[in-house]
Amino acid sequence: MYSFAQKERYSVNYELFIAKRIIQSKSADNSINKGTRIILRFSIIGVALGVFLMLLSLAVVKGFQGEIRNKVIGFGSHIQITEFNYESPLSFKPMDKNQPFYTEIAKAPEVSSVQMYALKEGIIKTDEEIAGVIAKGIHSDFNWDFFSKNLEEGEILEISDSSRTNSVIISRHLAKRLKLKLNDRLLIYFIQNGKSRPRKLTISGIYNTGMQQFDKAYILVDIKHIQRLNEWNENQISGFEVLLKRYEDLFKMDKILYNKIPHHLNTTTITEQYPEIFGWLELQDLNVIVIVTLLTLVCGINMITALLILILEKTNMIGILKAIGATNKQVRKIFIYMAVYLVVLGLFWGNVFGLGFIALQDKFHLIGLDKTSYYVDYVPVNLGLMEWFVLNIGTFFLCVLMLLLPALIISNILPSKSIRFN
Repeated sequence: MYSFAQKERYSVNYELFIAKRIIQSKSADNSINKGTRIILRFSIIGVALGVFLMLLSLAVVKGFQGEIRNKVIGFGSHIQITEFNYESPLSFKPMDKNQPFYTEIAKAPEVSSVQMYALKEGIIKTDEEIAGVIAKGIHSDFNWDFFSKNLEEGEILEISDSSRTNSVIISRHLAKRLKLKLNDRLLIYFIQNGKSRPRKLTISGIYNTGMQQFDKAYILVDIKHIQRLNEWNENQISGFEVLLKRYEDLFKMDKILYNKIPHHLNTTTITEQYPEIFGWLELQDLNVIVIVTLLTLVCGINMITALLILILEKTNMIGILKAIGATNKQVRKIFIYMAVYLVVLGLFWGNVFGLGFIALQDKFHLIGLDKTSYYVDYVPVNLGLMEWFVLNIGTFFLCVLMLLLPALIISNILPSKSIRFN
């Protein structure tokens, strides 16, 4: 008669075979009873729900971080190259736009575009309201991807190298506050050398990013206005803005650019310009870690409960297996295989519903938000392949690791008593 003691000789994985028969059997004498099956299904549902919530939490936080980060970068770029400035951020010393490093930087594979800019503080005055603004002067090399995406009315500025345009783009926030609309003319006052320098401009576009910190401050104008107001020549600018293809290259490119520019110039990353915003975004990673850890523990506890119930119900079978020569290790493997099967089922369905919901939210924006409170008008989601892989593998191994403890109970089950167990 063949026994467990002969298993190694025939290279038969009886532990896996028995685990499959117990889980899949439907016969009255071998199957798991109805009550236990319900509990096991709830364990699978618990793991699936945990995985679903983990995927959703990670995708929402990463999506939210990406949206806010992209909005801030849209106003200030990834890296700015300017003269060293130890005073107000708006008190720029002008620099010459004809720089030997410009072409080399623009051709770098990590760089999306390089654009010139100039800034000037001003005041918009209407018959009823007044608002302080920062006029950002832009050149023909300006990258319009961000503002085109957030433009609600009108069109982008047509900047020419030969002539000056008298159009301006303002935010929806400023338009509402000052009671202005598209194609209205507005009067902006600038101060230069203690004198008021008014400019009349026509609103050609209205944008809305939802970031009120920036929307209430920035307007876009032709850089020639800023050069003339600052009494600069046509070659003088506040600096260069460098837009990268990937945010992950930010700190690496900052070091590279700093070594390429002359010693009298400086680089400033977007994280250095707005440390409070990026510090807040980094804190969201801690929230994800806490959520994922708690949900993983819940999944593990679910599976411990399921395994204990299986052991309790199959105590009689454990005694029989030990009586025919099965070791404690072999019997433990049977129940570990059964629990792993349940974990895999839970992971599968959790991923099916989790990834499905994330895809639907990304495409159709099923869940909306108040843009004035959350900076976006829908819940953004973003889940990378590596993040998905690590989350699933980590959950699987932690759940299996937690199952080793209840499996040790099998060592204390004696065949003489367990065969009579009812």
